[in-house]
Amino acid sequence: MSLTDTALKAAKPKQKPYKLGDSRGLFLLVHPGGGRWWRLKYRHGGKEKLLSLGTYPDTSLQLARTKRDEARRLLAAGKDPSAERQAAKAASAETFAGIATEWQEQRRGKISESTWGKVNWLLVDLLGPHIGSKPVATLKSAEILRALRRIEARGTHETAHRARQVAGQVIRYAVATGRAEADPTAALRGALAPLVITARAAITEPRKIGALLRAIDSYQGQPTVAAALRLAPLLFVRPGELRAAQWEEFDLDAGQWRIPAERMKMREPHIVPLSKQAVVILRELAQHTGPDGLLFPSLRSKARPMSDNTLNAALRRLGYAKDEMTAHGFRAMASTCLTEQGFADPLIELQLAHAERNEVKAAYKRDRWAARMTERTKMMQAWADYLDGLRAGANVVGIKRKAQS
Repeated sequence: MSLTDTALKAAKPKQKPYKLGDSRGLFLLVHPGGGRWWRLKYRHGGKEKLLSLGTYPDTSLQLARTKRDEARRLLAAGKDPSAERQAAKAASAETFAGIATEWQEQRRGKISESTWGKVNWLLVDLLGPHIGSKPVATLKSAEILRALRRIEARGTHETAHRARQVAGQVIRYAVATGRAEADPTAALRGALAPLVITARAAITEPRKIGALLRAIDSYQGQPTVAAALRLAPLLFVRPGELRAAQWEEFDLDAGQWRIPAERMKMREPHIVPLSKQAVVILRELAQHTGPDGLLFPSLRSKARPMSDNTLNAALRRLGYAKDEMTAHGFRAMASTCLTEQGFADPLIELQLAHAERNEVKAAYKRDRWAARMTERTKMMQAWADYLDGLRAGANVVGIKRKAQS
């Protein structure tokens, strides 16, 4: 007797696994833990074998029967469905899509989830439909270029360039693992339209900074957004790091914010010394969203941070156009002004948590991290005091001189 959807829905786990038979070798295996697996029993080469056809309800009764019929057609042609599946899987592993998936899994946990997601979008959604099924060992420069041209034709030139870079990384991984001989993306340098690089908009002129700070103080929106706007220039972390901040990361008495490695762009922990002004804002904010969880939760769910466009939207409400000031621009503001005031570039770079490409310099930076914490703390306090002066409309005072005094 064949199975029905009603019988499948009514199937409950028992103490031992049991089978619900359908027809032509198809049955559902119900596990004590609740898992329900489609299996096909068949004979090939004089041996009885089993083929997995998916799980219920993800694989419906109709789809399971379709898979069964496909397997039995292979049997009628003298082929073993299990062996055919293994061969197809092996072939898939040699394709651009298969190797891209493997390469991505190698990187999971080593880069931020947002970066992982963007790269996955490039590989799966943009490149996948055009070169995903191609064996990477025979992939030609012209084939990759055609895929990139499709992206470029949409007017997304930067995305096309990024896709070329990512494709090259995947293929070089294939070369390193013995599944390709060379990287055909190397021949594509100069083949795409050149990029016009524009820096993120930032205000760096002291008097304009003062006007911006006064505008932020006048913001009439949500208290959490107002607090984030006020903290952004004081802390000058990346907007994503600020939005996802957790109360457990803060020690307000010690005046430190310790951001864990998994939330940092370069996957290394980062310490932000908190000025007295920042601590005041944080204590006020704690009355709204503390003492645990997110500092800046979404209005829709306390389990999710505010959206990545919230701060930029708030700046637009204050009258600042996207080519004038951005949330990320607070980093450029601090970097520019601190440099002009005489603070050492390595100290500023440490506080910005910029990646150090030179491994020797990177090791030196890690060794000097704790030793320079006192200097960084003084710099952050001097910076906050300097911003207070600009906000009040005072004459520009050298903050390096102020920090030393």
